[in-house]
Amino acid sequence: MKPIIYQLFPRLFTNSCDHCVPGGTIKQNGSGKMNDITMPVLKKLKDLGATHVWFTGVIRHATKTHYRDIPDCNPHIVKGNAGSPYAITDYYDIDPDIAVRVKYRMKEFEQLVQRTHEAGLKALIDFVPNHVARQYHSIAKPHDVDDLGESDNKDLAFSPTNNFYYMPGEQFAPGIYLGQGADFYYEKPAMATGNDCFHPYPSKNDWYETVKLNYGVDYATGERHFSPIPSTWHKMLDILLFWAQKGIDGFRCDMAHMVPVEFWNWAIPQVKERHPHIAFIAELYDTAIYRDYIFRGHFDYLYDKVSLYDTLRAVTCGTASAAAITGCWQAVEGMGDHMLNFLENHDEQRIASPQFAGNALKAVPALVVSATISRAPFMIYQGQELGEPALDAEGFSGQDGRTTIFDYWSIPTLRRWYHGGKCDTARLSQGERQLRRFYKKLLRLCNSEKAIASGEFYDLMYANRNSMNCDKIYAYYRHLGQERLLIIANFGDHEESIGLCTPAHALHTMHMLPGTYHARELLTSHDLTLNISADAPLCLTIAPRSAMIIKLM
Repeated sequence: MKPIIYQLFPRLFTNSCDHCVPGGTIKQNGSGKMNDITMPVLKKLKDLGATHVWFTGVIRHATKTHYRDIPDCNPHIVKGNAGSPYAITDYYDIDPDIAVRVKYRMKEFEQLVQRTHEAGLKALIDFVPNHVARQYHSIAKPHDVDDLGESDNKDLAFSPTNNFYYMPGEQFAPGIYLGQGADFYYEKPAMATGNDCFHPYPSKNDWYETVKLNYGVDYATGERHFSPIPSTWHKMLDILLFWAQKGIDGFRCDMAHMVPVEFWNWAIPQVKERHPHIAFIAELYDTAIYRDYIFRGHFDYLYDKVSLYDTLRAVTCGTASAAAITGCWQAVEGMGDHMLNFLENHDEQRIASPQFAGNALKAVPALVVSATISRAPFMIYQGQELGEPALDAEGFSGQDGRTTIFDYWSIPTLRRWYHGGKCDTARLSQGERQLRRFYKKLLRLCNSEKAIASGEFYDLMYANRNSMNCDKIYAYYRHLGQERLLIIANFGDHEESIGLCTPAHALHTMHMLPGTYHARELLTSHDLTLNISADAPLCLTIAPRSAMIIKLM
């Protein structure tokens, strides 16, 4: 089965507040709850075509909201009122914002995982291995586990037995306001900031709310101290095993390339030995180390951001040729099944935002290519299927084309779809309903058509340099046994009439004889008759900003 991952933030996904105040508190703007993600909601995601749900931001992180019996965070080192879900304050706890009964927040999470499985879906959560919140302190850890930093020698800048990096004698002094009097945030010795900032003066653009974890690498000398196994390795493995025992099906590992591959080589096999079904997905942005993190690091999947995503975005926006897509699959040849393809996630600008395409329909060809070019998993982000444009200036985030991860907020398109748990299209616009139907059709095809889910890929671009507009058209076959799909995407703003050449090698590879084929275009269910041979081009017309998935009968 080809994994189709639906990413959602429980804090945002079911929040029905329709009068959110920029920079508002949880009392003003509300928060979605895990209990709101009911069986009917999950079944709707399953019906959309999802196989997995990535519940983002469920582990307790820094926030400005006060909860009884939970340590408060200094507000000056929290981004936004809700805080970053990647500034973890307790690896063994659940975010209280998304619980109906805060005291029973772990039980509510366990019930969410159980519901997810009963709906026929698999559950993913984040693992944040590179950094934690500056005021990390676990109140939920098992009694036999030492807290991160508990035994650190803070007089040493680096020690392989420390969990953090220190600047002895220096006080944390970032380029942000730290308060005054009893409100002042004081940290001495200063600790290294999460984005490898090894001095006490991070700027407001750094990850100043986080501290970097020490995996045994002395960044001052470049020396790596991995024997004996560093303390941090053991503690992070314990955290992975803790959540694996909760019944989850995988981890999306934040900024995995900032953690030594040797750790993953050591930890992932140990998790999989006890929980063989667990999948590991790496957020990773350096193509030069893809192979290392797959074959040494044992990751199942890696983000294909800097290759396929960046190229599809550029082609969609008219700043690159569609022919450049060929280089994307070539760059990951032999690793293609290990890529995770997407057009949106919480870090990227929304397709429909003015900063990207301005209209979700303009990215239909990119969407089809990303979802069908390989057997690799495909991911969509909450509200993407409704064309969410992210036009709000929510508070800390500002109007940046992204849906905030730092603020208490609701998502307008999802709010109208969720509709108090009804999960229907009654309050959606005609365009939003049309787009969601398209996503449903495409995502379900990814697994109903075995040639997409399990088949081989044949790029047609090399044979069509002179027969079609390769700046705007991308074409390829997916095939498995007697099942063959011809997929054509038009990234241009004009209708294109093409004469598509199918080389003899392609026919031989797919065990096809030249001749007349009955066919069906699967996205529209239109029937076609096609004459396919190596001697004459196949004449087709394709509408602007569209794609065709043609199944040969």
